[in-house]
Amino acid sequence: MTNLIKDRNKKLRKVQKENKAVFRAYNKAKRRQVPKEAYLKEMENKENVLEIRNLQTSFFTDVGTVRAVDGVSLDIPFGKTVGIVGESGCGKSVTSMSILRLLQEPQGQIVGGSILFNRGEGGGVDLAKAPAKVLNEIRGKEISMIFQEPMTTLNPIMTIGKQLDEVILYHNVNKLSKKEIAKKSVETLKLVGIADAEGVYKRYPHELSGGMRQRVVIAMSLMCDPKLIIADEPTTALDVTIQAQILELLAEIKDKVKMSIILITHDLGVVSEMCDYVAVMYAGRVVEFGTTHEVFKNSSHPYMHGLMLSRPTGGETGEKLFAITGNVPNPIQLPDHCYFRNRCDQSIRACAKEYPPVFRLSDTHQVSCWRYLEKGGLHS
Repeated sequence: MTNLIKDRNKKLRKVQKENKAVFRAYNKAKRRQVPKEAYLKEMENKENVLEIRNLQTSFFTDVGTVRAVDGVSLDIPFGKTVGIVGESGCGKSVTSMSILRLLQEPQGQIVGGSILFNRGEGGGVDLAKAPAKVLNEIRGKEISMIFQEPMTTLNPIMTIGKQLDEVILYHNVNKLSKKEIAKKSVETLKLVGIADAEGVYKRYPHELSGGMRQRVVIAMSLMCDPKLIIADEPTTALDVTIQAQILELLAEIKDKVKMSIILITHDLGVVSEMCDYVAVMYAGRVVEFGTTHEVFKNSSHPYMHGLMLSRPTGGETGEKLFAITGNVPNPIQLPDHCYFRNRCDQSIRACAKEYPPVFRLSDTHQVSCWRYLEKGGLHS
C-alpha cells in the first residue's frame, strides 16, 4: 500500500512539473507580438463562414492532460445550420468555446489546429492564433454565442436595456448616439417576438420568465448582425412549448438576416427539423458528418446508429429503450485504436490497430470507421 501511494505521488509530481512547463511556455508566448501573417489566411472555400481543421483542445489538470477535443475538422457554410450531437462529455461545448477562445487559459488551451473565420472576400482570420485585440473585434460582433442558461448569462443587477446597449457601445463602429442605440435594442427585442419591448427594455432579468430571458439572450446575440451564431443547447432549461417557439424563432431569424448557426444539442428531433448538416461527436472527435438527410436516413457509424436506436419510438408501453453498452474511454489515456471499439458490436480486426481515417461515402457524407475500407469508401 505504501509503495502504491509513493508511485501515485511520484506521478502527480511529474504531472505538476509538466504543467508548470506548459504554463510558462503559454505566458511567454502571450507576451510576444503576433505577426499578421501568422493569423491572416485565405479560406479554402469562400462559401464557408468557418473552417475548423484538426482542432485540438486540452485541459492541463493535476492528474493529467485531458484531450477534450482531439482533432475536430468542420466546415460551416454561409446561411446554413450545422448541428453538433453526441453524449455529454464528447467535446461539443469545448469545441464551441474554442472557436471564440473562451477557455479558462492557461489550464485550458488550444494546442493544435486552426479555426479560419471568413471576414469577407475570402480573407480568413485564424481564431486559434489571433491576438486578443482581433478576437475582441470579432466576439459579439461577427460571431455571437447563445449559452445554455439565460439566468447565468444575464447580469442580475443591470436592466435588460443596459445589457443590450452595452453590446453596441463596445462595437460602436457606426458611432450611433445613445438614443439610436436604445432604439436599436427595442427593435431587436421586437424581432425576437417580445410584444412589450419598451417595457422589457426597462426591466431586470428576475422580472422575466425563462422563455422571455432566453429571447433576450438571443436578442443580445443579434445586436451587431453577426455572420455566425453558436447556440449551445439554447433550450435546455425551457419547457417543451417554449423550446419549440425558441427554435422556430432561430430558424426565422436565420433566414431573415442570412446568418449561419452552429446548434449544439442532445435532441436528435431538433437536429432533424432545424439543421442542414450534422456532425456526430464521440470522445473529442467527429465520427460522422453529412447532410441531415444522409446522417438520419443512412447513419453509417455504429455510434450514430446506436443513438438513433435509443430514441423513444412511441411504440408499446413498457418497451425498453436501446442502450449503448460500455463506457467512454478516459480522456487522459485515450487509446491508439478506434475510441468506440470496446462498445461496438460491429468491430473488425482493423479497429484494434489504429484510429480510422475519414472515408468519403459521398461529396457531403463522411465517416471514420474501418468497416468502410472493406466497403470501398474513398479515403480522404
